Formats: sequence, C-alpha cells, structure tokens
Amino acid sequence: MKLPRSLSGWTIAVFGAMALLMGAVGLAQPDVLLGLLGFDVVPAVQRADADYTRTFMAASSMASFNMGVYYLLAAVTDWRPFFLFTVVFRLVTTTVFTGLILLDVAPVRFAGVAVWEGLGAAATGVALLVERRRGERAPATG
Repeated sequence: MKLPRSLSGWTIAVFGAMALLMGAVGLAQPDVLLGLLGFDVVPAVQRADADYTRTFMAASSMASFNMGVYYLLAAVTDWRPFFLFTVVFRLVTTTVFTGLILLDVAPVRFAGVAVWEGLGAAATGVALLVERRRGERAPATG
C-alpha cells in the first residue's frame, strides 16, 4: 500500500478517507448520516410521496465516496496542484455552508461540516506553504 509522501498529501489523505467513509455510511445508513449532519431524521413511513431526501442522500453519498477515492489517489501521487485547488474550493464550500446556516436553510449543527471544510482547507494550505518555504518539490511522476 502506498502512503502519502508529504505533509500536504497527508492532509488530503485524511479528508479523502473521511469523504469515502461518510459516503459509505450515507449509502448504507442514510439516516445515520443525516443525524451526524444535524438534520432531523424522519422515518420513511412518515415521508411524503414527493420527499426525495433518500434519493438525494444516495446521490450525494455516492459523490462523497467517489470524491474520497479521488482525494486518496491525489494524496498517494502527491499531486500538489490538486491540493492547492482543493484549498480554494473547500473555502468556497465553507462559505456556502455557513451561508446556508445563516439563511436558516440548514440547522446550526451543520456548522460542524463548514468548520471541518475550513479547517481542512487551512491545514492543507499551511502544509503547502511550509513545503514551499522548505523548497520541497513534488516527486517526479513516471
């Protein structure tokens, strides 16, 4: 098994593993994931016919699972341009998720997801900065 070769790679690997795990949980036990995210869990028998929460959970969980695989692949190949890209878009995600809470679209407990994204972006960003200051370069591929 290949392991990440840099500090920034490890930050990406941790996020990737969590995304993969949460995706798997959401696919296998969507109510568990809804609860972890701070949403009320409504039993299936109480849901309206036009309630597509479970469909959305399956789709977003599959996306999370796939994203976890992408992040893990990037981590073991030490693809630092991807790492930098994730910093920017995870900060965008933090902003959007925080906005959803402020607009009362998401419960306050959902802030944990926003904080997780923001802290992950900061950890990767700091790791990339430290590596750059040390003059570390990504290993050559091929």
